[in-house]
Amino acid sequence: MPEMTTSSPVPRADGANSDRLRALLDRAAKGGDGQAWSDLWTELYHNGSLDVAHPLVLPTLADMADADKADMAASALHLAGALLVQADQRYETRNLRHQYAPEVTRLLGAANRWRQVTADRNDYCYLVAAALNLEGDIHWAENLIWGVVSEEYELECPDPDGCASLWVIIGERGFFSAAEDYALSDDIETFPLHPADPRALEGLGRRLYDLALADGHEEVARALTYAFGEATCPECEQRFSVVGQIVACSS
Repeated sequence: MPEMTTSSPVPRADGANSDRLRALLDRAAKGGDGQAWSDLWTELYHNGSLDVAHPLVLPTLADMADADKADMAASALHLAGALLVQADQRYETRNLRHQYAPEVTRLLGAANRWRQVTADRNDYCYLVAAALNLEGDIHWAENLIWGVVSEEYELECPDPDGCASLWVIIGERGFFSAAEDYALSDDIETFPLHPADPRALEGLGRRLYDLALADGHEEVARALTYAFGEATCPECEQRFSVVGQIVACSS
């Protein structure tokens, strides 16, 4: 998962900025050019050498998301959502969203259309994360959804003394917490997770669970009950909210 940056380097001069952006976006729009997408992530998101507020960026990504190519649309939606969340956090305003409100609306509509017709589990999860990022109400959507995709969360015990780092496993390996990465050893103590009762889910948990079921992704819906349920710290045996610690570790 890409990491947020906190600095804001000075973008290239306008002419070079436009030429570089146009060339990268044109290459990405032709399809099959993973390097173009990698460069867009690097220069728009990671180091800020290209200007995310440039009038080529969000309108072009919205055009890609509205096209009939699923892979290109998914790439455009993922990048656009991440750029908007980063701008919200970096500048502590929603100016970019307001400046490009029509494009954000188009992007969100495309994310929800693609979400409803995507059969692959992980592709579906990434589209859900993109939709949440485009809505902009939370900043930890990718961390929440990434754990569903990777089937694990690396978290901290909520004890004020921070008694342990721990792993919460959700998926084929089981549903449990452990004091170290279970993939590295079979001989470690584990504690079963306590999933939320779907009937008791509220807010975002209820919404995402219902969406996953409606979209035919029962496995994702089940994983979400664990993400919105409780785990046990292997050190102090304190039960805690998994999503609460996802939020805390995302702050």
